[in-house]
Amino acid sequence: MNPTDVTRATREANESRVVEWGARTGFAVLGGLHLLIGYLALSVAWGVGGGSREADQSGALRTLAGSPVGEALLWVGVVGFVLLALWSLTEGVIGRSEVADRAKLLARGILYGFFAWSTIKVAALGGTGNSERQTDDVTQRLMSSPAGQVLVGIVGLVVLGVAVHHVVKGWRAGFLEDLREHPGRWAVRAGRFGYVAKGLALAVVGVFFLVAAWTQDPQDAKGLDGALKTLKDMTAGPLVLTVVALGIAAYGVYSFARARYARL
Repeated sequence: MNPTDVTRATREANESRVVEWGARTGFAVLGGLHLLIGYLALSVAWGVGGGSREADQSGALRTLAGSPVGEALLWVGVVGFVLLALWSLTEGVIGRSEVADRAKLLARGILYGFFAWSTIKVAALGGTGNSERQTDDVTQRLMSSPAGQVLVGIVGLVVLGVAVHHVVKGWRAGFLEDLREHPGRWAVRAGRFGYVAKGLALAVVGVFFLVAAWTQDPQDAKGLDGALKTLKDMTAGPLVLTVVALGIAAYGVYSFARARYARL
C-alpha cells in the first residue's frame, strides 16, 4: 500500500460514524470531568469534606470511579479519549488545514492521549497516585537533566502561553470556529466563562513552574490542584476560587455543546 492509499484510508476512517461518535463521546466525558473538577474546587474553597480533595483530573477520575456506574463510565471515557486522540493526531498529519492549525491538532491529540492513559490507570488499577507528587517528580527529573533549569522555565512559559490562548479564545469566543454551527447563546456564555477561568487557573500553574525554575526547587512547581488551593489562600481566596470553580464547571457545560456541534 503506497502513502497515497494510506492517507485515503486514514481519511475515510476519520470520517466514519464510529470515529465521529466516539470522538463526540470523548468531548462529553471531558465535560463531565470538568463538572466534577468544578465541584471539587468548590469543596476546597469552602472546606467541604475537609477541603483536602484533589481538584484536578486525577481527583475527578477517582470521584467518578467511586460512583455505582463509575467503572463503566471510565471505560466509555477511555474509548472516547482514544478516538479523539487518534482523530486529532491523524488530522494533524494528513489534514489539509494550515500548518498552525495542524500543530494545534497534534498538541490536542497528545493531550487526549494523556487523558486516555490517566483514565485507563484509574479504571484498571484503581488510582493515579497523588497528582502534586507526580508534578514534583516530573519537575525533579527535568531539573536534574542538562540545562534542567531552562527546561523547567520553558515548561512554565509554554503553560503561560496556553493560559493566554485560553483567555483570548474565551474573551473573543474563538471557540466557535471549532463548531460546525452556532450552539446557542447559553453555550457561548458557558464557553466564554469557562475558557477564561481555565486560562486563569493555568496561568497560576505556569507561574509556579517559573518560580521553580528560578529557585531551582522542584517542590515550588504545582499542578492544577496545587494552583487552585493556592488561590484559596489569597485575600478573599474562597470567593476567588469559587468564581474559578464555576468557570471550570461552565467549561464542562460548553464541552457538552461541543460534543454535539464539534467540527469533525
